[in-house]
Amino acid sequence: MIILGIETSCDESGVAVYSTKQGLLSHQLFSQIKLHAEYGGVVPELASRDHIRRVLPLIKQALQDADLTLNDLNGIAYTAGPGLIGALMTGASIARSLAWGLTIPSVGVHHMEGHLLAPLLEPNPPQFPFVALLVSGGHTMLVDVPRLGEYHLLGESVDDAAGEAFDKTAKLLGLDYPGGPLLAKLALQGRAGLYRFPRPMTDRPGCDFSFSGLKTSTLTAWQHSPQTEQDKADIARAFEEAVVDTLTIKCRRALEQTGRKQLVVAGGVGANQRLRTQLATLPAQVFFPRLEFCTDNGAMIALAGALRLQAGATEPPIIQVRPRWPLMELSAA
Repeated sequence: MIILGIETSCDESGVAVYSTKQGLLSHQLFSQIKLHAEYGGVVPELASRDHIRRVLPLIKQALQDADLTLNDLNGIAYTAGPGLIGALMTGASIARSLAWGLTIPSVGVHHMEGHLLAPLLEPNPPQFPFVALLVSGGHTMLVDVPRLGEYHLLGESVDDAAGEAFDKTAKLLGLDYPGGPLLAKLALQGRAGLYRFPRPMTDRPGCDFSFSGLKTSTLTAWQHSPQTEQDKADIARAFEEAVVDTLTIKCRRALEQTGRKQLVVAGGVGANQRLRTQLATLPAQVFFPRLEFCTDNGAMIALAGALRLQAGATEPPIIQVRPRWPLMELSAA
Protein backbone atom coordinates (compact mmCIF):
# COMPACT_ATOMS: atom_id res chain seq x y z
CA MET A 1 0.00 0.00 0.00
CA ILE A 2 1.11 3.56 -0.72
CA ILE A 3 -0.27 6.02 1.83
CA LEU A 4 -0.33 9.81 1.84
CA GLY A 5 -0.04 11.30 5.34
CA ILE A 6 -1.20 14.80 6.31
CA GLU A 7 -0.36 16.46 9.65
CA THR A 8 -2.03 19.77 10.61
CA SER A 9 -2.67 19.51 14.34
CA CYS A 10 -1.01 22.76 15.37
CA ASP A 11 1.64 25.00 13.79
CA GLU A 12 3.40 22.70 11.32
CA SER A 13 2.11 21.49 7.97
CA GLY A 14 3.53 18.05 7.27
CA VAL A 15 2.98 15.76 4.29
CA ALA A 16 4.60 12.41 3.53
CA VAL A 17 4.26 9.39 1.27
CA TYR A 18 4.83 5.97 2.84
CA SER A 19 4.98 2.53 1.24
CA THR A 20 4.32 -0.60 3.29
CA LYS A 21 6.90 -2.33 1.08
CA GLN A 22 9.60 0.30 0.60
CA GLY A 23 9.16 2.48 3.69
CA LEU A 24 9.17 6.28 3.65
CA LEU A 25 9.29 7.57 0.08
CA SER A 26 9.20 11.33 0.70
CA HIS A 27 8.21 13.95 3.23
CA GLN A 28 7.69 17.70 3.27
CA LEU A 29 7.32 20.07 6.22
CA PHE A 30 6.53 23.75 6.64
CA SER A 31 6.91 25.30 10.09
CA GLN A 32 4.91 28.35 11.14
CA ILE A 33 7.39 29.45 13.81
CA LYS A 34 8.12 32.79 12.15
CA LEU A 35 4.40 33.45 11.67
CA HIS A 36 3.64 33.08 15.39
CA ALA A 37 6.91 34.44 16.82
CA GLU A 38 5.73 38.05 17.07
CA TYR A 39 2.78 36.92 19.20
CA GLY A 40 4.87 34.79 21.55
CA GLY A 41 2.81 31.67 20.88
CA VAL A 42 0.52 29.93 18.43
CA VAL A 43 -2.50 31.92 17.19
CA PRO A 44 -5.08 29.27 16.21
CA GLU A 45 -6.80 31.26 13.46
CA LEU A 46 -3.50 32.15 11.79
CA ALA A 47 -2.40 28.52 12.03
CA SER A 48 -5.55 27.30 10.28
CA ARG A 49 -5.25 29.83 7.46
CA ASP A 50 -1.62 29.00 6.85
CA HIS A 51 -2.39 25.26 6.66
CA ILE A 52 -4.91 26.07 3.93
CA ARG A 53 -2.17 27.80 1.95
CA ARG A 54 0.51 25.17 2.49
CA VAL A 55 -0.98 21.66 2.41
CA LEU A 56 -1.85 21.27 -1.29
CA PRO A 57 1.56 22.54 -2.54
CA LEU A 58 3.25 20.22 -0.03
CA ILE A 59 1.22 17.27 -1.31
CA LYS A 60 2.22 18.10 -4.87
CA GLN A 61 5.90 18.32 -3.90
CA ALA A 62 5.86 15.11 -1.81
CA LEU A 63 4.30 13.14 -4.69
CA GLN A 64 6.79 14.63 -7.12
CA ASP A 65 9.71 13.68 -4.85
CA ALA A 66 8.37 10.11 -4.67
CA ASP A 67 7.89 10.05 -8.47
CA LEU A 68 4.19 9.30 -8.00
CA THR A 69 0.81 10.81 -8.84
CA LEU A 70 -2.44 10.93 -6.86
CA ASN A 71 -3.65 7.92 -8.81
CA ASP A 72 -0.84 5.81 -7.33
CA LEU A 73 -2.18 6.24 -3.79
CA ASN A 74 -3.97 3.42 -2.01
CA GLY A 75 -5.09 5.43 1.01
CA ILE A 76 -4.83 8.74 2.86
CA ALA A 77 -4.12 9.27 6.56
CA TYR A 78 -4.58 12.53 8.42
CA THR A 79 -4.34 13.79 11.98
CA ALA A 80 -7.84 13.69 13.47
CA GLY A 81 -6.80 14.85 16.93
CA PRO A 82 -5.89 15.97 19.47
CA GLY A 83 -5.02 19.51 18.40
CA LEU A 84 -6.44 22.88 17.38
CA ILE A 85 -9.89 22.33 15.88
CA GLY A 86 -9.46 24.70 12.94
CA ALA A 87 -6.07 23.27 12.05
CA LEU A 88 -7.38 19.70 12.35
CA MET A 89 -10.40 20.50 10.18
CA THR A 90 -8.13 21.82 7.42
CA GLY A 91 -6.15 18.60 7.13
CA ALA A 92 -9.22 16.39 7.58
CA SER A 93 -11.20 18.24 4.90
CA ILE A 94 -8.39 17.98 2.36
CA ALA A 95 -7.73 14.31 3.14
CA ARG A 96 -11.37 13.24 3.03
CA SER A 97 -12.06 15.20 -0.14
CA LEU A 98 -9.07 13.70 -1.94
CA ALA A 99 -9.97 10.20 -0.79
CA TRP A 100 -13.56 10.65 -1.93
CA GLY A 101 -12.47 11.89 -5.35
CA LEU A 102 -9.93 9.09 -5.76
CA THR A 103 -12.31 6.43 -4.35
CA ILE A 104 -9.69 5.21 -1.87
CA PRO A 105 -9.97 4.79 1.91
CA SER A 106 -9.03 7.49 4.38
CA VAL A 107 -8.31 7.10 8.08
CA GLY A 108 -8.01 9.59 10.93
CA VAL A 109 -4.87 9.11 13.04
CA HIS A 110 -4.33 9.97 16.69
CA HIS A 111 -1.54 12.54 16.85
CA MET A 112 0.16 10.91 19.85
CA GLU A 113 -0.04 7.45 18.28
CA GLY A 114 1.84 8.95 15.36
CA HIS A 115 4.58 10.19 17.70
CA LEU A 116 4.65 6.86 19.53
CA LEU A 117 5.20 4.97 16.27
CA ALA A 118 7.72 7.42 14.75
CA PRO A 119 10.77 5.32 15.80
CA LEU A 120 9.41 2.56 13.55
CA LEU A 121 10.56 4.73 10.63
CA GLU A 122 14.19 4.09 11.59
CA PRO A 123 16.43 1.33 10.14
CA ASN A 124 16.56 -0.43 13.53
CA PRO A 125 12.98 -0.11 14.82
CA PRO A 126 11.71 -1.32 18.20
CA GLN A 127 9.56 -4.44 18.39
CA PHE A 128 6.34 -4.75 20.35
CA PRO A 129 5.96 -4.83 23.33
CA PHE A 130 7.70 -1.74 24.77
CA VAL A 131 7.27 1.20 27.12
CA ALA A 132 6.83 4.61 25.46
CA LEU A 133 7.68 8.01 26.88
CA LEU A 134 5.61 10.60 24.99
CA VAL A 135 7.07 13.96 25.87
CA SER A 136 6.10 17.15 24.02
CA GLY A 137 4.67 20.62 24.50
CA GLY A 138 1.18 19.26 25.03
CA HIS A 139 1.71 15.83 26.57
CA THR A 140 3.97 13.99 28.97
CA MET A 141 3.00 10.38 29.61
CA LEU A 142 4.39 6.91 30.05
CA VAL A 143 2.52 4.18 28.21
CA ASP A 144 2.84 0.41 28.14
CA VAL A 145 2.46 -0.78 24.53
CA PRO A 146 1.83 -4.54 24.16
CA ARG A 147 0.83 -4.13 20.49
CA LEU A 148 -0.38 -1.59 17.95
CA GLY A 149 -3.44 0.21 19.29
CA GLU A 150 -3.31 -1.30 22.78
CA TYR A 151 -2.07 1.38 25.16
CA HIS A 152 -2.05 1.27 28.96
CA LEU A 153 -1.36 4.53 30.78
CA LEU A 154 1.35 4.18 33.43
CA GLY A 155 1.65 7.84 34.34
CA GLU A 156 1.12 11.36 33.04
CA SER A 157 1.66 14.98 34.00
CA VAL A 158 -0.87 16.30 36.50
CA ASP A 159 -0.23 19.88 35.34
CA ASP A 160 2.20 21.23 32.73
CA ALA A 161 3.69 18.95 30.11
CA ALA A 162 7.49 18.91 30.03
CA GLY A 163 7.67 20.84 26.77
CA GLU A 164 5.18 23.38 28.08
CA ALA A 165 7.31 23.84 31.21
CA PHE A 166 10.38 24.39 29.02
CA ASP A 167 8.57 27.06 26.98
CA LYS A 168 7.08 28.85 29.99
CA THR A 169 10.37 28.82 31.90
CA ALA A 170 12.15 30.20 28.86
CA LYS A 171 9.64 33.05 28.78
CA LEU A 172 10.26 33.74 32.49
CA LEU A 173 13.95 34.07 31.66
CA GLY A 174 13.22 36.49 28.81
CA LEU A 175 14.00 34.13 25.94
CA ASP A 176 12.27 34.43 22.57
CA TYR A 177 9.64 32.09 21.08
CA PRO A 178 9.87 29.13 20.74
CA GLY A 179 11.55 29.08 24.11
CA GLY A 180 12.17 25.40 24.79
CA PRO A 181 14.97 24.84 22.24
CA LEU A 182 16.53 28.18 23.16
CA LEU A 183 16.55 27.27 26.85
CA ALA A 184 18.22 23.93 26.06
CA LYS A 185 20.84 25.74 23.97
CA LEU A 186 21.45 28.25 26.77
CA ALA A 187 21.79 25.41 29.30
CA LEU A 188 24.90 24.20 27.44
CA GLN A 189 26.68 27.34 28.68
CA GLY A 190 25.56 26.81 32.29
CA ARG A 191 27.85 25.67 35.08
CA ALA A 192 27.03 22.51 37.00
CA GLY A 193 26.03 22.65 40.66
CA LEU A 194 25.38 26.39 40.97
CA TYR A 195 21.66 25.83 41.37
CA ARG A 196 19.61 22.74 42.15
CA PHE A 197 15.87 22.46 41.75
CA PRO A 198 13.55 19.72 43.09
CA ARG A 199 12.78 16.55 41.14
CA PRO A 200 8.98 16.69 41.48
CA MET A 201 7.02 13.60 42.58
CA THR A 202 10.07 11.34 42.57
CA ASP A 203 9.78 10.89 46.35
CA ARG A 204 6.47 9.06 46.02
CA PRO A 205 5.49 5.86 44.19
CA GLY A 206 4.02 5.86 40.71
CA CYS A 207 4.88 7.27 37.30
CA ASP A 208 2.96 10.57 37.30
CA PHE A 209 4.74 13.86 36.61
CA SER A 210 4.43 17.45 37.80
CA PHE A 211 6.45 20.29 36.30
CA SER A 212 4.56 23.47 37.24
CA GLY A 213 6.48 23.85 40.51
CA LEU A 214 9.77 23.93 38.64
CA LYS A 215 8.68 27.17 36.98
CA THR A 216 8.21 28.75 40.41
CA SER A 217 11.60 27.49 41.60
CA THR A 218 13.25 28.86 38.47
CA LEU A 219 11.56 32.26 38.75
CA THR A 220 12.49 32.56 42.42
CA ALA A 221 16.11 31.68 41.70
CA TRP A 222 16.25 34.19 38.84
CA GLN A 223 14.71 37.00 40.92
CA HIS A 224 17.23 36.44 43.72
CA SER A 225 20.24 36.18 41.41
CA PRO A 226 22.42 39.05 40.07
CA GLN A 227 20.59 38.36 36.77
CA THR A 228 23.69 38.26 34.59
CA GLU A 229 23.76 36.25 31.38
CA GLN A 230 25.85 33.62 33.16
CA ASP A 231 23.23 33.38 35.93
CA LYS A 232 20.60 32.86 33.28
CA ALA A 233 22.61 30.03 31.72
CA ASP A 234 23.30 28.44 35.13
CA ILE A 235 19.60 28.51 36.02
CA ALA A 236 18.63 27.13 32.61
CA ARG A 237 21.03 24.22 33.13
CA ALA A 238 19.63 23.50 36.60
CA PHE A 239 16.08 23.54 35.24
CA GLU A 240 16.93 21.22 32.36
CA GLU A 241 18.77 18.83 34.70
CA ALA A 242 15.72 18.69 36.99
CA VAL A 243 13.38 17.84 34.12
CA VAL A 244 15.73 15.25 32.62
CA ASP A 245 16.40 13.59 35.99
CA THR A 246 12.67 13.40 36.69
CA LEU A 247 11.89 11.86 33.30
CA THR A 248 14.72 9.36 33.70
CA ILE A 249 13.64 8.27 37.19
CA LYS A 250 10.05 7.75 36.02
CA CYS A 251 11.16 5.82 32.91
CA ARG A 252 13.24 3.51 35.10
CA ARG A 253 10.18 2.88 37.28
CA ALA A 254 7.97 2.18 34.28
CA LEU A 255 10.45 -0.36 32.90
CA GLU A 256 10.73 -2.08 36.28
CA GLN A 257 6.95 -2.06 36.76
CA THR A 258 6.22 -3.65 33.37
CA GLY A 259 9.32 -5.79 32.96
CA ARG A 260 9.82 -4.39 29.45
CA LYS A 261 13.30 -4.28 27.93
CA GLN A 262 12.65 -1.58 25.32
CA LEU A 263 11.91 2.12 25.78
CA VAL A 264 10.60 4.29 22.96
CA VAL A 265 10.97 8.07 23.34
CA ALA A 266 8.93 10.35 21.09
CA GLY A 267 7.71 13.94 20.92
CA GLY A 268 9.45 17.28 20.60
CA VAL A 269 11.32 17.09 23.92
CA GLY A 270 12.77 13.79 22.67
CA ALA A 271 15.17 15.94 20.64
CA ASN A 272 16.80 17.23 23.85
CA GLN A 273 20.40 16.01 23.87
CA ARG A 274 20.76 15.82 27.65
CA LEU A 275 17.64 13.66 27.81
CA ARG A 276 18.91 11.38 25.04
CA THR A 277 22.27 10.95 26.77
CA GLN A 278 20.79 10.21 30.18
CA LEU A 279 18.07 7.81 29.01
CA ALA A 280 20.70 5.84 27.13
CA THR A 281 22.13 4.80 30.53
CA LEU A 282 18.94 2.91 31.48
CA PRO A 283 19.04 -0.92 31.54
CA ALA A 284 17.00 -1.19 28.35
CA GLN A 285 17.23 -0.65 24.61
CA VAL A 286 16.22 2.96 24.02
CA PHE A 287 14.80 4.04 20.66
CA PHE A 288 14.44 7.60 19.39
CA PRO A 289 13.14 8.91 16.07
CA ARG A 290 15.60 10.99 14.08
CA LEU A 291 15.58 14.63 15.16
CA GLU A 292 13.40 15.82 12.27
CA PHE A 293 10.69 13.34 13.29
CA CYS A 294 10.66 14.29 16.98
CA THR A 295 8.50 17.32 16.25
CA ASP A 296 5.22 17.16 14.32
CA ASN A 297 5.58 15.70 10.82
CA GLY A 298 3.63 13.94 8.10
CA ALA A 299 5.84 10.84 8.05
CA MET A 300 4.60 9.57 11.42
CA ILE A 301 0.98 10.10 10.33
CA ALA A 302 1.54 8.26 7.04
CA LEU A 303 3.14 5.36 8.91
CA ALA A 304 0.42 5.13 11.56
CA GLY A 305 -2.28 5.34 8.89
CA ALA A 306 -0.58 2.67 6.79
CA LEU A 307 -0.44 0.27 9.75
CA ARG A 308 -4.09 0.93 10.54
CA LEU A 309 -5.26 0.49 6.95
CA GLN A 310 -3.09 -2.58 6.50
CA ALA A 311 -4.76 -4.08 9.58
CA GLY A 312 -8.18 -3.53 7.97
CA ALA A 313 -9.29 -0.27 9.54
CA THR A 314 -12.32 1.31 7.86
CA GLU A 315 -14.10 4.60 8.50
CA PRO A 316 -17.20 6.25 7.02
CA PRO A 317 -16.50 9.07 4.53
CA ILE A 318 -17.25 11.91 6.95
CA ILE A 319 -15.12 14.83 8.12
CA GLN A 320 -14.77 14.45 11.87
CA VAL A 321 -12.00 15.58 14.23
CA ARG A 322 -11.44 15.34 17.98
CA PRO A 323 -9.55 18.27 19.52
CA ARG A 324 -9.54 16.31 22.80
CA TRP A 325 -8.90 12.61 22.35
CA PRO A 326 -7.39 10.38 25.06
CA LEU A 327 -4.85 7.96 23.63
CA MET A 328 -6.24 5.14 25.74
CA GLU A 329 -9.56 5.30 23.84
CA LEU A 330 -7.94 3.84 20.73
CA SER A 331 -8.70 0.26 19.83
CA ALA A 332 -6.16 -2.39 18.91
CA ALA A 333 -5.50 -2.79 15.21
